[in-house]
Amino acid sequence: MASQVATPTTLPTSTSLSSPSSPPLLSPDDEQLLAKLEEQNRLLATDSKSLRSMNGSRRNSGSSLVSSSSASSNLSHLEEDTWMMWGRVVNEWEDMRKKKEKQLKDLVVKGIPHHFRAIVWQLLCNAQNMAIKDQYSDLLKMTSPCEKLIRRDIARTYPEHDFFKEKDSLGQEVLFNVMKAYSLVDREVGYCQGSAFIVGLLLMQMPEEEAFCVFVKLMQDYRLRELFKPSMAELGLCMYQLECMIQEHLPELHLHFQAQSFHTSMYASTWFLTIFLTCFPLPAATRIFDIFMYEGLEIVFRVGLAILQMNQAELIQLDMEGMLQHFQRVVPHQLDSGPDKVIQAAYQVKYNAKKMKKLEKEYTSIKSKEMEEQVEIKRLRTENRLLKQRIDTLEKGQVTRAQEAEENYLVKRELATVKQLGQEVSAQLEQANTTIGQLQQQQPQAKVASRCSEEAVLQLERELVQARLKEAESQCALREMQDKILDMEKRNTSLPDDTNVARLQEELMAVKVREAEALSGLKELRQQVRDLEDHWQRHLARTSGRWRESPKKNALSELQDELMSVRLREAEAQAELRENRQRMLELETQNQIHNNHLRRAEQEGRSLQERVQTLTTQNKNLHGQLQEIKRRQAEMECKSKEEVMAVRLREADNMAAMAELQQHISELEIQKEEGKVQGQLNHSDSNQFIQDLQDHITELKHEICCLKVQRGMAKPPTYDIIKQYAGDDNDDEDDEDEEEEGTKEQHQTGGGRVTLHPKLGATDSEEEDEAPTHRYTSV
Repeated sequence: MASQVATPTTLPTSTSLSSPSSPPLLSPDDEQLLAKLEEQNRLLATDSKSLRSMNGSRRNSGSSLVSSSSASSNLSHLEEDTWMMWGRVVNEWEDMRKKKEKQLKDLVVKGIPHHFRAIVWQLLCNAQNMAIKDQYSDLLKMTSPCEKLIRRDIARTYPEHDFFKEKDSLGQEVLFNVMKAYSLVDREVGYCQGSAFIVGLLLMQMPEEEAFCVFVKLMQDYRLRELFKPSMAELGLCMYQLECMIQEHLPELHLHFQAQSFHTSMYASTWFLTIFLTCFPLPAATRIFDIFMYEGLEIVFRVGLAILQMNQAELIQLDMEGMLQHFQRVVPHQLDSGPDKVIQAAYQVKYNAKKMKKLEKEYTSIKSKEMEEQVEIKRLRTENRLLKQRIDTLEKGQVTRAQEAEENYLVKRELATVKQLGQEVSAQLEQANTTIGQLQQQQPQAKVASRCSEEAVLQLERELVQARLKEAESQCALREMQDKILDMEKRNTSLPDDTNVARLQEELMAVKVREAEALSGLKELRQQVRDLEDHWQRHLARTSGRWRESPKKNALSELQDELMSVRLREAEAQAELRENRQRMLELETQNQIHNNHLRRAEQEGRSLQERVQTLTTQNKNLHGQLQEIKRRQAEMECKSKEEVMAVRLREADNMAAMAELQQHISELEIQKEEGKVQGQLNHSDSNQFIQDLQDHITELKHEICCLKVQRGMAKPPTYDIIKQYAGDDNDDEDDEDEEEEGTKEQHQTGGGRVTLHPKLGATDSEEEDEAPTHRYTSV
């Protein structure tokens, strides 16, 4: 456990412990702890990357958390009971964490001594033995995409601290290394500005490898990773929870914040991102960080609410800008004397973990609803844009169809006129032909008359030529009009909707009918005006001699004048009535046109709605298919993973079998070499023995020959035995070859041994011990 301790200051040595300022007697556990700390300090003194190798730059810092005096002076300023207590806590950490958790919490709240802070932080976050520590040196050799951002922000991290303020100093270099290594380990988070302050505080207490391990643990187990993600969803949740706590505990201040539009993120976001390291003096922030290592983000909520309670009276009297300045300038100086007051007030704040979980669920539901609303708004905007495009297209198509319908009507009217002219010209031509025929019939009977009518004939011929020219022109015009009609018909057939053209034609015909009615009414009005003018002329004629007539006739004329004025008023009223009717017809026409437009728009709207429903159904079907495909893909991935694992297991088994075979082959080769050596050792004895046998056989053969000559026997009784022995001689040579090829068997049986039947006179001691055989063999 003491191997994880790494403090940039010099810990007490054995010499300092024997000084008068140190405790006179130490328990064995304390002596063991001090020995471990001394060993760790010795290792740090030889480590080029440790913070002690920077020529006292850290020790010259006035704001450093670490003591700048020697080991003996450090120990002289520590109280004996505190030192001994934390020594026992470190040595008995597991028991303290399990059985004396409340006592451990009280000690952490009071403050961890800076000598023990490095090891206690590692023990609190369980970062003593992490496998990722061995990968740290390999990570530094790699290239990170966040290197430029990290280099840019290094100078902004603790710019007034001696360890980090100098450019390209050891402090900046180790800070860069840790941030770069983490950006490679967690590529989703990469690098975020606030994290550099936390890493800088860790580097003030321990070497970079241990600081890296502790930072990885903080990101994984203390919700910091969710805070530093690009979406910063966890930061939004913390702001929501803190705002609800302010509304519950400080309602007046919450109302003032709302009235001034002073959002929680404007002053509290740095509290959570840097754990107060950029807001409070470094000693006070480090005390709070001690508690954070034990409790997590709960202390941030408590301290934040305590700060607001302490400054509630001043904040209520300020506007937005004043409150921002108050948080930046006034609040940090309130902790210059120490954080004990704030920490005491923080633990008086009521913090309910269950309520925080409930607020987390509420925030998640609110965010999910907002996401759904945003998706729905995007969908509606897309649908509106598509509908507008569709409406514009349809309006353009309707205008084009109306224009083409008018052109069709004009072309048809011109065609009818041309046809009528063609019929008139044809009638004139037939009449001229008839006249010519009649004249030709009268020619034999009236030659004299024909001479007189030559001029008339010439005139008729000229008229005939003109008539034919006119007929040709009319036919050309007729063909042109027919071509136009065909062209218009083709264009009409190419239109997507023929019913709209038919409706427009009906509307046009109705308009023409109304126009004809209006013209007839106008003619009637003109006739009435002419009648009135006649009456008026007669009236003037009668009234011209009124002064000569009697009073009775004057009274009659006055009555006639009144009658005339009544008729004039009647005519005026009828004219107004006609005008009103004409207007009414125009209005009806416009109303009908508008109704037709509305009907067509409604039909198009219904068709669009049907299309939208169809597309929605298709979208749902496609979404279902997509989910099914995803599910199948997940199943296939699981199956492929299982197959890959099975293949890897088979490969591992094959590799193990191959290794066993290779080992067996190597053993066999060793045995072969040993057999060859042993065979070579026995080869000389075997050859000598075989030579002796051959000599003995030769002697026996010679004796047999002598016996044959002497006795003259046809079949000597020992001939089969001698023949057998001769065959054994050949077997000896074969066995000699087998000895060279089968060294493994010889090695296993302890070498080759030759046996011979006792009757052949074998004298070797080993052969006498073997069982009697008729042949010698290689065993």
